[in-house]
Amino acid sequence: MDIHVFANAQELGRAAGKKAAVQIREAIDRQGFANIILATGTSQFETLRQLVAEEGIDWPKVSMFHLDEYIGLPITHQASFRKYLKERFIEHVPPLKAAYLINGEADPHAEAERLGASIGQHPIDVALVGIGENGHLAFNDPPADFDTEKPYLVVNLDAPCRAQQFHEGWFASIDDVPLQAISMSVKQIMKSKHIICSVPDARKAQAVKNSLEQEVSNRYPASILQQHPSCGFFLDNESAQLLSKSSV
Repeated sequence: MDIHVFANAQELGRAAGKKAAVQIREAIDRQGFANIILATGTSQFETLRQLVAEEGIDWPKVSMFHLDEYIGLPITHQASFRKYLKERFIEHVPPLKAAYLINGEADPHAEAERLGASIGQHPIDVALVGIGENGHLAFNDPPADFDTEKPYLVVNLDAPCRAQQFHEGWFASIDDVPLQAISMSVKQIMKSKHIICSVPDARKAQAVKNSLEQEVSNRYPASILQQHPSCGFFLDNESAQLLSKSSV
């Protein structure tokens, strides 16, 4: 596991986006295609901005999987992660080989099964993820399920997770935040060949410290990334402020 700390979110995003581009190009050069996972939310703004600006990526050879989505939220809602990925990624690159977006308006269990069957045929080369204020990885809130083999799950969102979504400005009130989501499982994320974890902002500082310095535990879902053989944490000074000097 590598930890990189930058002055601000913009520098963090540029470095993370460039690293992801290198790994995607390498996968295409090695096998003729690349399979990637993309996260959403404010933590990914700068990383995705850099990634879509990168040259030399043969996007028609790339298949993209979506990390998580709210259940029951229409794609027209500003908080829709399908909407987010279309507007911040898909519309800025040439047509992809495939884009496996999560339809939160479909039957959630059937949708989880559909996506699970698809990702099972596409070993992931590069996964872009973040960490929630409660330490969640995707929408796997604590205590996260580290054992299930299901690639996608129907999950309940805890109060801190829902509060984060409201405070970030995606919803008009806390009552508007959905209670459930479809989320990629922890084990499926960990199957990725490379993981890039982008985490800016002071409000994530405690979650970052728990993820990197606590023992691996489902009480700190993102702590599982300590066990990944090729995971890079991209932090800014604010999100890294609680780390001990030995960690960085």
